[in-house]
Amino acid sequence: MTGLNTVLGAAGLAAFLALGEAVPRLGLVKADYFPPTSRIARALGTELADKAFWSALGDTLTGWAVGLAVAVGAGIAAGVLISVVPHLREATASTIEFLRPIPSVALIPLAILLYGTELRSVLLLVVYASFWQVLIQVMYGVQDVDPVAEETARSYGLGTWARVRHVLWPTALPYVMTGVRLAAAVALILTITAELVIGAPGLGQQIAVAQASQAVPDMYALIVVTGLLGLVINVGARSVERRALAWHQSVRGEVAV
Repeated sequence: MTGLNTVLGAAGLAAFLALGEAVPRLGLVKADYFPPTSRIARALGTELADKAFWSALGDTLTGWAVGLAVAVGAGIAAGVLISVVPHLREATASTIEFLRPIPSVALIPLAILLYGTELRSVLLLVVYASFWQVLIQVMYGVQDVDPVAEETARSYGLGTWARVRHVLWPTALPYVMTGVRLAAAVALILTITAELVIGAPGLGQQIAVAQASQAVPDMYALIVVTGLLGLVINVGARSVERRALAWHQSVRGEVAV
């Protein structure tokens, strides 16, 4: 079944690329606005040979990785703390529900005001957007802890942090990994958005420059790179999730299937 899925996926991709080549050449859309696949491929090859492209890719990956790391660390720490400290969950519930729905892009003026086009502007947006993905999942995970297991750990005299390590964490880990996977995708989206809008160095800025200079094939080539980057990040996050949860029933079930 896996081999068939691979073949079908490759056939679908080939058909999509062929459609992208044919539509502008048949005059269905203007090639000035939507170049054929072959022109985009040539532009991509040119970009790959340009040192500025690799520098921009490095800037994007730096903003993504640093922002994601800070968001994951803060989200896990805050989620566990809020969940284990008595009454802290109730005390913070209204604040979380107020702050969480605020779109990160609404903070762009604040980021510009504070940090201009520096990396810190990107990190502000990335951390804010990704933090909630992890925090909420951690809190759901802690809430899912079996009360019987919790009481058993108490009866054996385990302290708070011992219960966190041996009871809470194994239960919450699947939720944590889901939050990390979601946060990784959100972090990339916000990194590119910040670079596009704010003008911080990175692939987003390169896309904006290509669009402004009417270098349409280069713009599409850079967009393709961001798509491939998102694919790699998603596949990598799923791989890490499967490794971290190799002991979990859900992952064992996937392997068995």
